[in-house]
Amino acid sequence: MTFASVYEELFYKALRIRLVEERVIELYPSDKIQSPVHLSIGQEAVAVGACQSLKPTDLLFASYRNHAFYLAKGGDLRAMFAELYGKVMGCAGGKAGSMHLLAPEVGLMGSSAVVASTIPHAVGAALVAKRRKHEQVIVAAFGDGATEEGAYHESLNFAALHKLPVVFLCENNGLAVHSALSARQSYRIIDHARSYGLPVTCMPDGHDFMKVCEIFSGIVDHARQHRTPYFMEIQTYRYKEHVGPGEDYHAGYRSRAELEAWKAKDQLILNKELADRYRPTILQEIDDAVAFAEASPWPSREHLLSDVV
Repeated sequence: MTFASVYEELFYKALRIRLVEERVIELYPSDKIQSPVHLSIGQEAVAVGACQSLKPTDLLFASYRNHAFYLAKGGDLRAMFAELYGKVMGCAGGKAGSMHLLAPEVGLMGSSAVVASTIPHAVGAALVAKRRKHEQVIVAAFGDGATEEGAYHESLNFAALHKLPVVFLCENNGLAVHSALSARQSYRIIDHARSYGLPVTCMPDGHDFMKVCEIFSGIVDHARQHRTPYFMEIQTYRYKEHVGPGEDYHAGYRSRAELEAWKAKDQLILNKELADRYRPTILQEIDDAVAFAEASPWPSREHLLSDVV
């Protein structure tokens, strides 16, 4: 598809992610989706803005809230739905489910349900890129809760010490399950990252995919040219519950007023003309992907021990 501007391209990619996840919400009560889902609705701008400046050869390691990064990096939509259905044509043969999507052919190297566990993998890949003199940039995408894990701290220290071409991308939605940042952290994420000697950027406008794209593009260029690490924190907001297709504002740990404040700046809601233009094409693609998943075979006994180490 040809776009008239970068804005329209990013809008299309963000809308595609949202409509895909809205279809996941529709399907979830049917039990056809064979794993828990952590939705990125509200956070799409981070993934599309960040991935816009990455090459297919640049590697990205994500967390369990990974649908947006999988799609923004170029993962196949049919393979994603087949994976959610637990079918053998899924991107991981139906064995991984929603939290462990991967698409190494486009540089999405894997995701994990274990908080912070892919961050050291990204640092290891950056070490390989440096030693082999590849011009790759490696990105570790994670939530604010991951900054409380030991592997995160060790990874920042190692990357800074060895000057590795890795970008640490903290997708800060202010929550770890139901716990607010203020209840969990005595430090400021950006100041702590700076204490390791990393250059840092903090962006409060996580709804703005154009601004994310502009700032992250400069960070990727810096990492590519200087072969050194960088840290970026983007403040964002998830509209749905921590895990599952519903809302959880009744739980009392956050207010609907917060949601409405973010929605008031959400381009996917505000730009109705562009949304109406692209929605039919995207929905047709989603229909095709769901039909592919429905028709795909289940794993058989011969797949039981494949990929088991």
